[in-house]
Amino acid sequence: MEQQNKEVAKKEIQIVAFKLKREEYGMSILNVEEIKRLTDITRVPFTPPFIKGVMNLRGSVLPVIDLKNRIGLPDAEYTDATRIIVVKLDDITVGMIVDAVTEVLTIKESHITNSKQIATNADVHNEANKFINGIGNLNNRLIILLNLDEILGFAGENK
Repeated sequence: MEQQNKEVAKKEIQIVAFKLKREEYGMSILNVEEIKRLTDITRVPFTPPFIKGVMNLRGSVLPVIDLKNRIGLPDAEYTDATRIIVVKLDDITVGMIVDAVTEVLTIKESHITNSKQIATNADVHNEANKFINGIGNLNNRLIILLNLDEILGFAGENK
């Protein structure tokens, strides 16, 4: 039994860390296809405000969302550090605009607090934290781990 506990404590995940406003966020590197500089985005009418439009990625049309807008943060001007993280979840590929990409990090699963442990009020958990999988603690750095299923609108669907 003790050996099994050691195995669990050793499990690690790699995440791509990025900034939205002053906070640091992350997502599994397994979902990240590439990171691009901000490029021309063609606006598409009648789409939700968080969908900035579409871009051409090597001949394919790729939807682009503003991640700050999607998770309820106020808009801010794009800068030279602004990046588009191209993510793939199942067979869907989407570009997500972030303020800056910082680095790739490795976090032990034992250092991740589940989002259910963070919210004590059920209503707060359902609405405010639906986009969050957990909080990673790496050398006293808190990294908010995002729930791509919710962000891309797959939660509750049969994939």
